[in-house]
Amino acid sequence: MGGQARYLATLVSSVVFEPMPKKMKTDGNREAMKTDANEKAMKGDAQEEAKPAAAQDLPATVALSAEQIEGLKERAAKADETWDRFLRQAADFENYKKRAARERQEAVTFANESLLQKLIPTLDAFEMALAAAKPDPATQSLRAGIVMVSNQLKSTLAEAGLEEIDAAGKMFDPAIHQAVSQQETAEVPEGCVVQQIRKGYKFHNRLIRPAGVIVAQKPAA
Repeated sequence: MGGQARYLATLVSSVVFEPMPKKMKTDGNREAMKTDANEKAMKGDAQEEAKPAAAQDLPATVALSAEQIEGLKERAAKADETWDRFLRQAADFENYKKRAARERQEAVTFANESLLQKLIPTLDAFEMALAAAKPDPATQSLRAGIVMVSNQLKSTLAEAGLEEIDAAGKMFDPAIHQAVSQQETAEVPEGCVVQQIRKGYKFHNRLIRPAGVIVAQKPAA
């Protein structure tokens, strides 16, 4: 009995732990490689079959009728017209902004113009008062006071932008001079200002009153 048990144990051990022959391993690897190759081939065939299906999904070239082409041309013409109208309106709006800004600046610059026009007659009154006053020791202090007030007023108005127009001895300029009369004389060229009767004024280079002058005229032969 003891010998038979030992024989059975040796037989079982040889069956369980005996390594697989190399030939069997090689056959298994070959079968696995064949399986992988078959799967790749099947995938490739599926992809090749899918390509024509994808190509069939692409839209075919559509032929347009003459009416459709004409409609597209009309729409393109309307789009061009709308774009041109937009450009014109944008340019008009830009010009409007510039004009509005310029008008605002002019309104600020010439805000005191109406006030200065009302003060100019006061300057004329000072000029006439000083021209009519006769030298007199009794009124010398009064004359000096009038001169001082007149000069102070002129200085203040000059700081505000008022500018006198001196026309005496200059050629007549209708843009800033107003001819009151003509005087025949050979002492100065014809068209030259012989006498300035009334001063003219500008405000920030804008004429607010022309100078009243007498213009020289060539004497009659």
